[in-house]
Amino acid sequence: MTLTDPIADMLTRIRNAVMARHDSVLVPVSKTRLAIAKILKEEGFIQDYEVLRARPQRMLKIHLKYKDHKQPLISGLKRVSKPGLRVYVKSRGVPRVYGGLGVAILSTPQGVMTGQQARRRNVGGELLCYVW
Repeated sequence: MTLTDPIADMLTRIRNAVMARHDSVLVPVSKTRLAIAKILKEEGFIQDYEVLRARPQRMLKIHLKYKDHKQPLISGLKRVSKPGLRVYVKSRGVPRVYGGLGVAILSTPQGVMTGQQARRRNVGGELLCYVW
């Protein structure tokens, strides 16, 4: 089976794992998924991530983060740009998610970064997803 939208698959796996209160979730690894996991860790949404060198395919193990009483730090994930409808923004048009409480993740010519980093570097790109 081939995935038409691997990033949406990753976000759905994380969303489902958070709702089921799992400690971690496995996702097939790619450069973009690895970059998104790195941003989620830097922004404090996940505890950590690691690349498992399993056969036949390498997997990305994402360790989810919870507040006390198993309250997840990720309350929402939304895919914005889809294969059927790509969404591009200019550096001035990068949206703020929940008044700065959330993060917009963009794929830019300078790599995958948060909306805040893109605004600071004055670069636009494809709006991948929102996390809050």
